[in-house]
Amino acid sequence: MRQKDKKKRIWITIGIVTGCILLLTVSLLLNQKIYPGENILKDITIGIEKVVMYPFTVLKKDQKIDQSESYLIQKNINSSLENEIKELKETLELNRTLTEYEPENATILSRNKAYWFHTITIDKGKKAGIKKNMAVVTKNGLIGKITKVSNYSSEVKLITTDDINFKVSIAIKTNDIDNYAILNGYDKETGLIKATGIDKTTNIEKDNVVLTSGLGEMFPGGIYIGTVEKVESDKYDLSKTVYIKTYQNFNDIHYVTVLKVKD
Repeated sequence: MRQKDKKKRIWITIGIVTGCILLLTVSLLLNQKIYPGENILKDITIGIEKVVMYPFTVLKKDQKIDQSESYLIQKNINSSLENEIKELKETLELNRTLTEYEPENATILSRNKAYWFHTITIDKGKKAGIKKNMAVVTKNGLIGKITKVSNYSSEVKLITTDDINFKVSIAIKTNDIDNYAILNGYDKETGLIKATGIDKTTNIEKDNVVLTSGLGEMFPGGIYIGTVEKVESDKYDLSKTVYIKTYQNFNDIHYVTVLKVKD
C-alpha cells in the first residue's frame, strides 16, 4: 500500500511540474504581460527546473558504460566549461569599468528556439533589484534590455528582435558629432543590425562607432553597440539605412550583466 502511495505522489508531482512548465511556455509564446499569479508560477518553475533534471543525469552503478565513450563526453563537457569560465571572467572584468551603475551579473536560464533572436531569460529578478528597461550588456556591448521581471528571473529582449515596438535610440559618431538613429531589425544571414531614420545628407562611413544615445530610453547613453559596416540609401534616396556590426555572437550567450542605476 505504501509503495502505491509513493508512486501516486511521484506521478502527481510530475503532473504538477509538467503543468507549470506548459503554462509558462504558453505565456512566453504569447509574449503576454506577466501577472502576479504568473510571477509565482514562473519562480516556482525556475526552481524546479534547476533540480528536476538532476536525477536523470545520474547513471546507475550497475549500468555498463563504454569507458572510452564516457571519456570523450567528459572531455567535451570540460572544454565547454572552460569556455564558460573564461566568458564569466571577462564579464567580471567589465564590472570594473561600469562606475556609474551597479552591475548585476546573471546567467542565461532559458531561450526559446522559435524566438532565438527575440528574447532570453536570466536568473535574476526583483529580489536582485532588477527593473524593467534596464540595459543588459556583455563584454562586447549592449545586447538588450529588461522587459519582464518576476521575483527570481527576468526576460531580456535582444537588440536582434524583429519586434517593431522595440526601440533603441543610438548615436553614430562621425568626427565627434552624434548622428541619431533607431535600431530597426536584424539580418540573420549577415549578422548585421539595421538602423534607420538617418538623413540622406549625413556623412556616415564604415567603422564609425555606434553607441546608445540615451534619448527616449530609461537606460543611459554611451553604451557600446558596434561599428558601421555599410551604408545604403533607400530607393527614393530620401534617407539612409546603416548596417551595424556587433562583436557579440548572439548564438552563444551564457552570462550577462544588468546595469542597475545606483540609488
